Order: sequence, then C-alpha cells, then structure tokens
Amino acid sequence: MNKVTLLVAFLLSMSMSLRAQDKQQILITNANVFDGVNEKLLNEVDVLVEGNLIKEIGKNLKAQNAEVIDANGRTLIPGLIDAHWHTMFAYLSQAQLITSNVGFINIAAAQGAGKTLMRGFTTTREAGGNAFGVKKAIDLGMIPGPRIYPSGAPISQTSGHFDFRGPNDVPANPADPLTYQERNSMLMVADGVPEVTKRVREQLRLGASQIKLAAGGGVSSTFDPVDVSQYTYEELKAAVDVAKTWNTYVMVHVFTDAGAQSALKAGVMSIEHGNLMTDETFKMMADKGAWLSMQPIFNDEDAIPFPAGSPNQAKFVQVTDGTAKGIELAKKYGVKTAFGTDVIFDPALADKQGKLLAKLKSYYTPFEVLKMATHDNAQLIKLCGPRDPYPGDLGVIKEGALADLILVDGNPLEDIELVSDPEKNFVLIMKDGAIYKNSAKN
Repeated sequence: MNKVTLLVAFLLSMSMSLRAQDKQQILITNANVFDGVNEKLLNEVDVLVEGNLIKEIGKNLKAQNAEVIDANGRTLIPGLIDAHWHTMFAYLSQAQLITSNVGFINIAAAQGAGKTLMRGFTTTREAGGNAFGVKKAIDLGMIPGPRIYPSGAPISQTSGHFDFRGPNDVPANPADPLTYQERNSMLMVADGVPEVTKRVREQLRLGASQIKLAAGGGVSSTFDPVDVSQYTYEELKAAVDVAKTWNTYVMVHVFTDAGAQSALKAGVMSIEHGNLMTDETFKMMADKGAWLSMQPIFNDEDAIPFPAGSPNQAKFVQVTDGTAKGIELAKKYGVKTAFGTDVIFDPALADKQGKLLAKLKSYYTPFEVLKMATHDNAQLIKLCGPRDPYPGDLGVIKEGALADLILVDGNPLEDIELVSDPEKNFVLIMKDGAIYKNSAKN
C-alpha cells in the first residue's frame, strides 16, 4: 500500500471518527419511564439519546457535551402512533378535497402534519391518500411532521366507498377514464382482477408500505349502503397476492360480516373499523391472527356533522351504534387491536386526536390505552416488512430503539386524559432524536 493510499485511508478513518463524535447527544434525567410494554414505570432513570437512537437507559448516566433536560420526575412515554390517519383528508372539507388543485391539497396536508406532530403523534399509518410528497418533505426535514407509512390511493370498486365521482360521471369515458383525483392518486376506482392487480402495483411502485382497499360500504361515501359487500373474493385475493409479492399486506375498510369474512379468507391482515361485525367474524380474526384497527367514533359531542336527515347521517348513527359492541367482542376473543382516529374532512376534529385516544378509557385501563397507541400499533404497522420506510423499533423506550419520546407533565397511566391536551401537558416532543418542543423547566 503506497503512501497516498495510506493517507487517504487515514483521512477517511479520521472523518468517520469525527462524524461519530459529532452525533448529537441529549440526556434526559430524572424521568419516570413508561417503556410501551410494562405497566410498572422505571422510576427516576436517565435516558441518553445519540443521533436518532436511544443509546442507554439507567441511573446517573454521564455524557460529555450532551444537552441535558431534567424531566423533574415527569413521565416519559414513547411517541404516540395513529394507525388509521388521513394526512391528505383531515384538514380539508370533502368539497375542498374533490374540487381543489393537488398543490393546494398538499399545502393543507403539510400544515396539518406539523400540527399532528405537535399533538405527540410521531408516527401515522396513512389509511389512504397521496401522502408521498408530504412524507418526502418531512423525511428530508423540509417541514415538521410525523413518520408516515403511506398506503397511496385507497382502492375501491365502482360504486364503492372511495368512488367519489359525481352522480353523472358513470359510465366512465373510455377516452379519459381517470378523474383528476385518480390521476393524482388521491383515490382510485378499479374493477375486476386485472385492473385491481394493476392499481395495487401502481401504488407499490409509488412507494406504498401497505395497500388499502374498501371491502364494504361507508359513511361518508354517497352510493354505497353500509351493509353492502365490496369486491369479490377473487378481486380481494388478487390485491393480497400482489401485496405478498412485495412482502407486505392489505388493509380494508369494512363494517360488516360478509365483507370482512371475504377479506379475511383472501388473506387481508388488517380490518379497519368492524363496528357491525358479530362473534363469528371476531373468532375468525383471532384464528387468523388478523388485526382490528378500530376507531373510538361515537355519536357524541364530536360526531361528524352530516346534514340532519341525510343518508350519511343515518349511516353514521348505524355505525356508531355498533362501536362499543365491536370493542367488547374484540376483547372477548382476544383479537389484536390497534388504535386509529380516521378523521376526514374536519380540521376541528383533527385537533382532538388525543381526545379520541382518551375516549378508550371506558373500555380499557389507561395502561392498555397507552400500550395500544405505542407498542401495539407499532406491531401492526411493521407488518410491511421490507417495505418499512423507517427500519428500527418504534413504540417503545428501550436501548437501540428509534428516539421518539414524549415527556408528560403528570402520569398518563393514572390519568389518560392528559393526552387530550398536549399543548398543556406535553412538555417535550422528540421525533427521531430531534426536539420539536421543549418547555421543561431545567
């Protein structure tokens, strides 16, 4: 090896060493830690973050040149995860979404993403909508926002839940079969095995970490009663088979037994909603190891404001009447359950993301609620395997995990309502080792 080669090797070694030393370190001291898994807190411990990872957890940790944050006995929890979120749909009305330019939609979504992060939700699983651009901007540090596991355009049959075309837009024009929203992958209509296969592959090509389909009727959609099943078994199986070739999975919107059972038989691993399903379907889910991604949506003060007497209002009442029963059956049969919010077309409700989580206190202990919104949700979203855009452990506080941390002024394991007011009660918000809020008094 000549002198020039030795010099280059030495300089490269020094450069790598300096970069390692330059990794930002943050030391959080005197915290009571909920690790996402165990109900018992780790009391009065320190957490050392290096770069974007949790490097060490213990008592009396030392780190030279680290930024020190004294938790002062507050509770440190993993960043919250919303397993059914709509980055592109939450902060616009339905009319705005359908009629607006895609650039405007992305700007509204980007602003909403920052608000989502500041509510302590450091990760979201996108349940439909072209969030690829917003995700890229977040990942590059151009804008603040949560990690996004994107599904791309939610796929529906003609007359299905994501068919938001106008009443006179069918039959489709063969010369121009795609609407503006479809061309921009906000929504997608596909019929028959070949077309479903193609549209699923398109979303995977765009970067989807999992695929979203509608397997039953919906509330916000116009042309499909809640009781109808959508997609045949063969069409659902085609979507699942394509997803499997990419080593990922399919999630489906569905409320009732017939559509859910067809989806489960086809190999779908995540049932979104399921409010009106019965014992038979929950037993099937438990047997197959499928997840219920449910949302605590009730006909209460936070009800979606559909026009009184409208078909959508009637469907909303029908579905929300089954929410409590669905939760109880999931618990009865030991179905793996994730938390999501499914907020669409309602900026005011989007700002209540934490309040929706706290509503689960009627059915679960605070520990169960918090574990669901951290560790358990992470288990579901990691089903995407090698399509995972953020490899590493999420939803937990342990050495080597990704550093998504929330410092709560109080103990949410005793009072889960603390998550309802993140502006007041979340004094530190960290995602990927970066601090986005720090009002702790040191």
